[in-house]
Amino acid sequence: MPEKFQALVVNKQDEEFSVNRKELTFQDLPEGEVLIRVHYSGINYKDSLATIPNGNVVSDYPMIPGIDLAGVVVSSDDPQFKEGDEVIATSYEIGVSHYGGYSKYARIPSKWIVPLPAGLSLKETMIIGTAGFTAALSVQRLEENNLSPDKGKVLVTGATGGVGSFAVAILSLLGYQVEASTGKESERDYLHKLGANTIVSREEVYDGKIRALAKQKWAAAVDPVGGEPLASVLSQIEYGGSVAVSGLTAGTKLPSTVFPFILRGVNLLGIDSVYCPMATRLKIWERLATDVKLANLEEFVSQEVSLEELPDMLPTLLKGQVRGRILVKLI
Repeated sequence: MPEKFQALVVNKQDEEFSVNRKELTFQDLPEGEVLIRVHYSGINYKDSLATIPNGNVVSDYPMIPGIDLAGVVVSSDDPQFKEGDEVIATSYEIGVSHYGGYSKYARIPSKWIVPLPAGLSLKETMIIGTAGFTAALSVQRLEENNLSPDKGKVLVTGATGGVGSFAVAILSLLGYQVEASTGKESERDYLHKLGANTIVSREEVYDGKIRALAKQKWAAAVDPVGGEPLASVLSQIEYGGSVAVSGLTAGTKLPSTVFPFILRGVNLLGIDSVYCPMATRLKIWERLATDVKLANLEEFVSQEVSLEELPDMLPTLLKGQVRGRILVKLI
């Protein structure tokens, strides 16, 4: 193993904030049972927030961002993992209070690690990443709340983003009629290629007016957007339907009423991929490698960047300029 390696480090001291590549040693890494040679990571919205001064996701500085990583075990103090094992680690405290994936090496607690599922490569897991995992978890929760393809149309908001893109493709693969919402007229062909049956504008989902109840349009929805658009979606869900919410790109406030819940029996399902129990986590990754494995995973990659190129790419997610996934290659 090399004595030194490269990592992307963010630091905040008083009023000074920096994002720089630095040379580290293994002694710089935090405690954890498993040392991993990282092969791939990805860029998530949270990763972009971690690299701005007021992102409010990093709890300790300095920090190596990157909430996702996939690689090969170099050494392990836990007999569950051995040298040469291919593994995934996503979410928990990774990249926010525990050094993350934007590093050639990472030391991770073994209880946060998932063995690479048969049927997926390390690269494919990071194309999926937290975004695809969250989409699959959203679909799983909707199905657990009685959604099936015969119930009607399923709306996906923010459909060109990471979670939205995967939700469209997974729902389509499972036989659902998918209605994709986007503010990007130029991405209609992309969404149809992913499997969207119909495409609607953001304004058709939320026209600026929040109604207690509106015309029932969708059997369910996958929503990584939140805010006022989510309130509008809730008012248009069919009786007994559900909305799986996982994001806040449109804001954290939900100016809804109780009427969708008490008059139509609508369910609002909170989707948390960060502290998702390991049993559920393993189940979702197994599904991503089997019955919801997408044949066109490479099509989700808008760009593949190196550690050197990473700082220039991170702000793009905050500007809404990204379609699909940005893959970070560390080998």
